[in-house]
Amino acid sequence: MIAKVWLVGAGPGDPELLTLKAVRALKSADIVMIDDLVNPAVLEHCVSAKVIGVGKRGGCRSTPQDFIHRLMLRYARQGKCVVRLKGGDPCIFGRGSEEAEWLGARGIEVELVNGITAGLAGATQCGIPLTLRGVARGVTLVTAHTQDDSSLNWQALAQTGTTLVVYMGVAKLEEVQRELLAGGLTASTPVAMIENASLPHQRECRSDLANMSNVAQTFRLKSPAVIVIGEVSGQGRVKRECLEIIDSHLSAKG
Repeated sequence: MIAKVWLVGAGPGDPELLTLKAVRALKSADIVMIDDLVNPAVLEHCVSAKVIGVGKRGGCRSTPQDFIHRLMLRYARQGKCVVRLKGGDPCIFGRGSEEAEWLGARGIEVELVNGITAGLAGATQCGIPLTLRGVARGVTLVTAHTQDDSSLNWQALAQTGTTLVVYMGVAKLEEVQRELLAGGLTASTPVAMIENASLPHQRECRSDLANMSNVAQTFRLKSPAVIVIGEVSGQGRVKRECLEIIDSHLSAKG
């Protein structure tokens, strides 16, 4: 017997944002292979599964992708029900399609289960709509971290007229800021920087594009974080802590 592999999105962190389908998969799992950014609280839905950590985080020692592939394959061929549990959505910077294709080529049945992505959840928690009539008619999700360490065409992205949601961009804020300004975005374009989206310790900081990297440094922004760039980032509530940091930074410049 060859069992199914479920590639499941655990959402951005808040365990209440799991889908019912994700919960059903976890309850039926024999093996759960969990990423670093998944909140361990979601494992409460596992009845008797063996949990294996297969973390992958930028700048840290990571589990090789080939090892993850072969481990899923081995357990599936043993007739186990395998859940590969990923932060956010498995097909948004989560390698879900790569893993599904690799397993499918070896005769393994795969089902993908969507999860709420951090860019959406973080923005919502701050009261920011990623699209808004008359302000932003689209949204573009991008990652600042590429496999070959190449740079994106930020100047072209600046011309899209959409809200930009940047994942894995904390280490490249200065480059993103410089290239977007060069591409034509105005210095006053609002920016929201959101750390640990949807978790109780979520932190957010507001800025404009001209001051983004300096304000992030003052705020001590850390990964995991998403950066929301565009006019919609001027919407929603701004915490007092954010205002104090921005005022302090602007006063120091003046």
